[in-house]
Amino acid sequence: MSSESAHTVTLPQPQSLERSNDPASATHTEGEATLDESSGTLAHVPLPAYLQQTYWWAYLHPASVRIFERQWLVNLILWGNFAKLRDAALKELEPFSHGDILQVACVYGDFTERLTQCLGPTGRLDVVDVAPVQLENLKAKLDRDASRISLHHQDSTNLRFADASYDCVVVFFLLHEQPENVRIRTIAQALRVVKPGGKVVFVDYHRPDWLNPFRYVMIPILASLEPFAMDLWRREITDWLPDEARNLAIDKQTFFGGLYQKVVITAE
Repeated sequence: MSSESAHTVTLPQPQSLERSNDPASATHTEGEATLDESSGTLAHVPLPAYLQQTYWWAYLHPASVRIFERQWLVNLILWGNFAKLRDAALKELEPFSHGDILQVACVYGDFTERLTQCLGPTGRLDVVDVAPVQLENLKAKLDRDASRISLHHQDSTNLRFADASYDCVVVFFLLHEQPENVRIRTIAQALRVVKPGGKVVFVDYHRPDWLNPFRYVMIPILASLEPFAMDLWRREITDWLPDEARNLAIDKQTFFGGLYQKVVITAE
């Protein structure tokens, strides 16, 4: 859901919570899971036009959260593969459990809750999203004593964190929701804020094998509901990397007959 800034719509703002955020750094404050603030109010981050026009029904309308925030439904949408894909991403994060982890965009289902359970004693998690309603939903899902978790109202194409701020960045089923120009900027930002030796983990759709029957089921579904998702069938995630990142170590794994992919990029 986190994405390019464009026009604004009126949405209920999350309540002011106990945190003042310095947009130039990734420092943290103890307390329960918090939303970042600026001068006592949430920083103004406009909702992108494409998100309002294409995905209002899934992520922005208040009823969306009530409908889609069901573990069984999220798993059904991914044809029973949610847990497998979630765990594949979390396994990549294990070596960084004592460091700083960034999740780009909120996720329906228990992805973030499971991620927090993997944090070591000194580990921290930041989550960014462009939609306030999604941040409020995630805050409600997290434990009340989530003292090492901070939620940030930010745009994935313009992260307000310093270069090399995070040991690991995870982008779980976001890229397929973004137009190509937005996707390119999101990927560049994820690579910018990861530390040398750290990883950026992408999990998303992928072009399935020719013999995979879901290939023919998914074409009309994606074409009608996820108009940008077919980009990931036509091209590789690595095609959208900035020039300076094209020689980085890249590991790719596909799942469920090629319908899903995990791409891990290790920074230098």
